[in-house]
Amino acid sequence: MIFQRTVLNSSAIIHPPGFYIIGFETFPFISVYFIFLAFVYGVTVLFNILVIYVIASTCRLHTPKFLAVVNLAVIDLFLNTCTIPSMIKIFLIKNNFIPFNLCLLQMYVYYVFVSLESFALAILAYDRLIAICFPLRHNSINTVRSMCCIVSVTWFLVMGVIAFTTGIMTRLSFCRSVRVFSYFCDYAPVFRLACNDNTMQWFAASFLSVLLLFVPFTFIFLSYVSILVTVFRMKSVASRVKALATCAEHLILVAIFYIPLTVIFTIGFFLGVVNPDQRVLSLSLASCIPPCINPIVYSLKTKEIKTGALKLFRKTKVNA
Repeated sequence: MIFQRTVLNSSAIIHPPGFYIIGFETFPFISVYFIFLAFVYGVTVLFNILVIYVIASTCRLHTPKFLAVVNLAVIDLFLNTCTIPSMIKIFLIKNNFIPFNLCLLQMYVYYVFVSLESFALAILAYDRLIAICFPLRHNSINTVRSMCCIVSVTWFLVMGVIAFTTGIMTRLSFCRSVRVFSYFCDYAPVFRLACNDNTMQWFAASFLSVLLLFVPFTFIFLSYVSILVTVFRMKSVASRVKALATCAEHLILVAIFYIPLTVIFTIGFFLGVVNPDQRVLSLSLASCIPPCINPIVYSLKTKEIKTGALKLFRKTKVNA
């Protein structure tokens, strides 16, 4: 393999033509797992596009809450699209090579959307916080314009931070192994292959984990503390149950997304005691399953979206 050399600060930086993704080489029943992933991707595309279309085509759903739901659906769609098709391609074509620049692009896209997923769940928590804790001021605080600003800020913040952390990967030299033990061009498995100092990348990954995962999670946690305080101050039991019921689906999404990722990243990244095969399988499931489940558990169980979807099916059936 011919390695490309560039000069940076009078030092040779060696970039390989690409990397080999070997996360599933020793995985048993690999064909069954990829059939499952194909099903997951099909469900992800179908239901998230349905949610986006129903909300976009129904004027009365053009509200801050459903803008946040559309934001989550778009993120879910892109998150699984950046990984599952490439994983299936490796299985079908038996070609696990990915060019260097394409590797960095996949790394960038994946971490942008997994980070945006974290912020999208925080935005939904913010919507519940305003609706329950400030019901009389809900319409004046949580407007479509303010929600658009919040969503836009999270997108620009995440894209900028991930651009920096991905960009500094070009400062690494890869003069030994180019075999990435993961299911995509994962940040930590790639920078650990470098033969020069990767301290900056390690600190960037640590900072990224705190800023883009634990900060939104902390906001969600504090939001629900405030919600619980407000709910238990309500005199009516029926009002308490109704308020908590509106949060149940969101809490399920938070648990599905944060618990596996937090356990895997914390134990694997900082302690390094997770079996590599278990890490690859767990991380692939933890990142692929939430985008599939989100529209089913949260969006399509919402009365307004369910009604809109039924109207769409009836209209399609009549036209057919």
